[in-house]
Amino acid sequence: MAEFPTGVAVLTAFGPDGRPHGMTCSSVCSVTLSPPTLLVCVWRGSPTLAAIVAGSRFAVNLLHDRASQTARLFASGDPDRFSRVRWDAGPEAAGPHLADDALAVAHCAVARTEPVGDHVVVFGEVRRIVREPGRDPLLYGQRRFAAWPAG
Repeated sequence: MAEFPTGVAVLTAFGPDGRPHGMTCSSVCSVTLSPPTLLVCVWRGSPTLAAIVAGSRFAVNLLHDRASQTARLFASGDPDRFSRVRWDAGPEAAGPHLADDALAVAHCAVARTEPVGDHVVVFGEVRRIVREPGRDPLLYGQRRFAAWPAG
């Protein structure tokens, strides 16, 4: 799948203790418009998955083309990653909103989960979308990040 370019997202959720969890994810897909539902695929051992399942909510931060450092940071497993980015969470937030790095955020409620091999497919019903106008998406393919082509 390395040859297939895709958008880049950071999944975020709050753990039972209120602490933020997050990870870079390129396995994001729209499922249906009615009700608006998407899916994400997450490794079974992921602490972010544990937070998503425990809280039954998560946010999908779709990164803009200048956020490759944030994508790398959230892929690294750095335990201090949330102290190195600006994020916020209002009362209706399903997970931390990466304020400087996301072109859009989908706040989701877990509709169901389906284990597949060493991953879990999480279906999320989209409850709210926040968009930042004037930003282009970050892409990942052939093991490198790229900006959406202009024009």
